[in-house]
Amino acid sequence: MEIVIGIIGLVIGVVIAWYLTGKTANSRAQKILSDAEKDAGVIKQKMLLEAKEESMAMKAEAEKQANARVTKIQLTENRLKQREMSLNQKQEELNKKSTELDEIKQSILTQQEFLEKKNNELDRLHRQSVERLEAISGMSAEEAKERLVESLKEEAKTNAQSYINDIMEEAKMTANKEAKRIVIQSIQRVATETSIENSVTVFHIDSDEVKGRIIGREGRNIRALEAATGVEIVVDDTPEAIVLSGFDPVRREIARLSLHQLVADGRIHPARIEEVVSKVNKQIEEEIIETGKRTVIDLGIHGLHPELIRMVGKMKYRSSYGQNLLQHSREVANLCAIMASELGLNPKKAKRAGLLHDIGKVPDDEPELPHAVLGMKLAEKYKEKPDICNAIGSHHDEVEMNTLLAPIVQVCDAISGARPGARREIVEAYIKRLNDLENLALSYPGVVKTYAIQAGRELRVIVGADKIDDKDTEKLSDEIARKIQTEMTYPGQVKITVIRETRAVSYAK
Repeated sequence: MEIVIGIIGLVIGVVIAWYLTGKTANSRAQKILSDAEKDAGVIKQKMLLEAKEESMAMKAEAEKQANARVTKIQLTENRLKQREMSLNQKQEELNKKSTELDEIKQSILTQQEFLEKKNNELDRLHRQSVERLEAISGMSAEEAKERLVESLKEEAKTNAQSYINDIMEEAKMTANKEAKRIVIQSIQRVATETSIENSVTVFHIDSDEVKGRIIGREGRNIRALEAATGVEIVVDDTPEAIVLSGFDPVRREIARLSLHQLVADGRIHPARIEEVVSKVNKQIEEEIIETGKRTVIDLGIHGLHPELIRMVGKMKYRSSYGQNLLQHSREVANLCAIMASELGLNPKKAKRAGLLHDIGKVPDDEPELPHAVLGMKLAEKYKEKPDICNAIGSHHDEVEMNTLLAPIVQVCDAISGARPGARREIVEAYIKRLNDLENLALSYPGVVKTYAIQAGRELRVIVGADKIDDKDTEKLSDEIARKIQTEMTYPGQVKITVIRETRAVSYAK
């Protein structure tokens, strides 16, 4: 292309020179033409050299690529040859394995035929032997088998019964001895306290002049104090002492603390009395919660519901026949833990059940349920585990026992309540009080039957429907309650329930 351009330029130059110079510039044009031809020749030669170099370079590159492809193809061929050799080798091995398998199959078939022959021969010999034995013994094989089984059964029964009797006798001897050891050891390892007087609190004063201020004008102060606390305050000739009488220890404690604050302050009048009693009530409630927390911490019991902790603290102000309920529950908890450890059970669960077994005695309301069943329902309400709930509910046999903790709690409760010094009231006095309650109610006309239940804390009176009407039942209940208050001595309070039932009975003939 550059050569063509040079030639065209040369021609154009010649034409231009001819027109410009005419004939006079012919020689110069020829010179220019010759120079142009020389330059064109040089350019042509240069272009040829460059084209030759470029073609050689392209040829070299093409040869290089062709060599690389040849090398790659050779490598691929080598790999294919190696793979083919490997496949041929594997094919030979497979052929060899197949031949061996065929030989093994043939051998197995031969052995199976041999075994079948031997089995047939053994069956034939067995049948001959059985026939010969049946002919000798005079009985069939099934009859002989049945007789053998019967004889073995009889022998096994005899041996088993003898073995069972020996084991039971040994177990009884060992169990009695072990049970006595565990109970005695549990009692010895628990520190106990004797019963305390729990129906009267004595409040000491500095001088007898304070008695007049406590009584107030026309007795208004002492009446306000008794109405606010629910405790009977006895101001008599006892020097420097006032007696607070009541079966509820919480109320007695509230009355004692209220009197202490009123006497220390000096201002004693009905409005001040109500204020101080209200403040002491809150203080006692906080002390109950603190007592419950301290008790569960001392016993190492964790995860107890706050309401159950409050009930445990409330036990401090409750007693049963002179035995403080909180001390009794702590004692039962420790006994349960010791006994459970001796028997290989969980002592923490046993201690928890022992502490909570009497929470049914300190409810916020007064439902008509035995305290064991009520305690079980409270434990279920506050998400205690089923085995602990069952141990609480069954420690007086109101609920069937279905865990190993239940008998432990029952035994430890009996140990704590029956030990010497635990309770002030003996069994004879307890039975006499129940009989007196029932006989007192029976003395009224119209009463058919009476039942003292819940350890004498409730009296059920059944009256005849034809002798007493509904209005008279209320009157009878009040009269029995007043008579019990005036004529009998008892712990806590007694609930009187009069039941009047009307039945209509007919017969279809």
